Formats: sequence, C-alpha cells, structure tokens
Amino acid sequence: MTLTTTSVQAQQQQRRSFIRDAEVENTIRAYSAPLFQAAGLSPEAVRLHLIVDNSLNAFVAGGQNMFFHTGLLIRSESANQLIGVMAHETGHIAGGHLARLQDAAGNAGTEALVAMLLGAAVGVASGRGDVGTAIALGGQDMALKNLLTYSRMEESSADQAAVSYLDATRQSAKGLLEFFEVLGDQELLVTTRQDPYVRTHPLTRDRVNFIRDYLARSPYTNAAPRPEFVEMHRRMRAKLFAFLEPPTRTLQRYKESDASIEARYARAIAYYRKPELDKALALIDDLIKERPGDPYFHELKGQMLFENGHGADSVAPYRKSVELLPDNALLKVGLAQSLIEQDDPALLKEAQQLLSLATHQEPKNLTAWRLMSVAHGRDGDEGMAAYAMAEQAMLENRITDANFLAGKAERLLPKTGSVWLRIQDIKEQTNLAKPDDDKRRR
Repeated sequence: MTLTTTSVQAQQQQRRSFIRDAEVENTIRAYSAPLFQAAGLSPEAVRLHLIVDNSLNAFVAGGQNMFFHTGLLIRSESANQLIGVMAHETGHIAGGHLARLQDAAGNAGTEALVAMLLGAAVGVASGRGDVGTAIALGGQDMALKNLLTYSRMEESSADQAAVSYLDATRQSAKGLLEFFEVLGDQELLVTTRQDPYVRTHPLTRDRVNFIRDYLARSPYTNAAPRPEFVEMHRRMRAKLFAFLEPPTRTLQRYKESDASIEARYARAIAYYRKPELDKALALIDDLIKERPGDPYFHELKGQMLFENGHGADSVAPYRKSVELLPDNALLKVGLAQSLIEQDDPALLKEAQQLLSLATHQEPKNLTAWRLMSVAHGRDGDEGMAAYAMAEQAMLENRITDANFLAGKAERLLPKTGSVWLRIQDIKEQTNLAKPDDDKRRR
C-alpha cells in the first residue's frame, strides 16, 4: 500500500499525519539496521515512524522509537547526510538518554503527550484515512520540544557514538558534518523560523570541531557511499515530494526532459494524482519494463488502477509486488484490499490468508484487522469477523467494544488454538481496564 495522508493535515498547520509506505520504510530500515547492530541494538526492536511535516527534524521517544519528519527525508541532500542523523539518534538510544524522558514523564502532562504521540504512530496504517493518522499538537508542540531537548553532554556523547557506528559500518562521517553545517545556517534565523531539530539538539562549536577532527583521522572519511543507497535516497525524496506536494510543483521540479528513474517515478505519481491515468500508466509501465523485478513499481501501478475504479486490473500488479517482496506486510494488505473489493467469494480465502500473515508480522496494523473483519464477514464467518473487530477496537482503545466483540467471538469460535487464546487475552485486558478508560484515551 503506497503512501497516503489525510486531508486534515493539508488544511490545518497544527495537525501532523503519520504515514506508512513500504519503500520509504525499507529504505530507512536499510540505512539504519547496520547502525543499530553496531550499537548493540536489535534492528527489529527499534520502531521507525514517519511524520508528515515539512520541518527538519528527527527524534527518539518512548523507548526504542525513532521518528522522522518527511521534511528531513526530502531536504537531506544525500543518503550520507540522513545516515549521519540516524547514527546520532541511535547514539541517544544506546546512551540511555531516554531514561531522562522516563523521569520527566512522571507528571501527567508529559506522560499524556508522549502517549498521544506513540498512540497516533501505532494507530496509523496505510489506506486508513480516518483513524490515528493525525494528531493535533497545537500548544503542546512546545512542550514536546522541551521534553525532547538534550543537554550539551548528551549531544556530545551521541556525536561520539555516531562516528563510532559510522566507522564500524565503514561509512564516512562527512554527511554528519554537512548536516551540522545546515544546522549552523539555521541558528542564524530567528527562533520562530528555526527547524525543531535546532532547538532540541543544541549545536556548539565544540561539536562541529569534534566531527572535523574526527574526519581528519578516520580511515573512512573518503569512503564512497553504496550505489544502491544513493539511488534509494533519490527515489525516496522523489516519491515523498510527489505524494506530498501539488502535482504542478512535482512536474516543475522533475521536468519531462529528465529521464532519470526518480524523475519518471515522480511524474508518474503526479499524473496519477491529477488525475491523468493514461500518462501515469505509460510512465509506470516503462519503469516496470526497465525494472521488472522492482516490487514498488508494481505496487504503484496497482494503487493507480485500484483508486481509479479499475479494481479487477489492480489485482495482478499488487500480486506481483507481493511475489517480489513476500515478507512485506504492507504489500500483503494492499493485495488483500484489492481482492476483497472484487466482491468475488473465490478470492476471499486468499485475502484472509494474506491478512493473517500481515497481522502476524504487524499486530498493530489497524487496516489489516479492519480488512480481515470484512473478509471473514463476507465469507459468513461471524466468529472470525468479531475477533478481528475486537483486535481493531483494542488498538483504538475502545475497551467496551473490544470486550463485547471478544465475548461474541468466544461464543462462536472453537475453544482451541491461538485465536481462542488471544481472545482470552483481550477479555482479560478489557476486564482489568477501568470502565472509563476508553473515553479517556480517545
């Protein structure tokens, strides 16, 4: 399922949308996994979240959660710059700097603020535009910035850790220095115009000098970036820009004369959004012909067709994307949605299998649970439909609904197996919750 946003974010400056996209997430994961391993962290344990926001920012919060503003991803000029930022943020996690946030969260205000941030991130799922995809920060935005501000000592410690991780992965720290230079320019602006990264990560001359001195002696200062990382970065920037900016701006930036992969990719997205489907399909078909093994091109073609009323035609490209990248939950959800919407009973079993696998990989994927309830409901399996709705209600903190639906599923399904055990877990959790928890958490 390709990147989606909410209309609310476009209308209100103080609402931030969380988004999901298989390609962007896999790009960030490819960049960060070696750094996490170098830091002694399990790559699977660190959760990555994307926030639709034009500002330059990245931060860690609520345990091993790393957040990236799309502004940082789009405005970073190279993969090396972004990797440098990731290495620094990894240093904050590995250095235990989040322990201070746990202490700060002892008061109800900051605890609620972090909970709201993480709750929205967990709730968002591709294709689901009305639940958990946006949070209103408003006046709490400053409180969040204050909560996430690091001391000079913590910043210095994270810098030292970052260069050690870059060395361990044989990557240059030039990108980190370049990013510091961008921050230096930001410091010349008035506070209200500064990007939040400047205000939460205070930059000092000593920090800049440390990186410069390190580069003078590092054996990897002039290490060339991995070619695949370079292309992944260009594609990610083009894709995000094309989905988040008006199509006219995309076509101005990625002109018809530009035959690069990323430019054609961006133009295909822009034409699909206009919508000028014929032009969009012509571009994506050319890209597929050139790169037949690329799952994201097939996924985009499936989305183009599905969202323009060609549901039956969307199944084949979606299915191809899953065939090429079988371990990705978001692609499975995209194919399952396409199959369900064909209203063909013969396709429901395949959709159910895909969603079962997707929810196993991502137990907090709201869209997968919602679609699973639809798939089983249309198949006449009220017990499994109720179970899937109970999981969805739990994620949405609708405690009363979750308890009722789990009870219904318990009565209708066999009292054996992993689903029945999970139903017991849901009932226990909802019974322990206070009656007004669901109201308070909304």
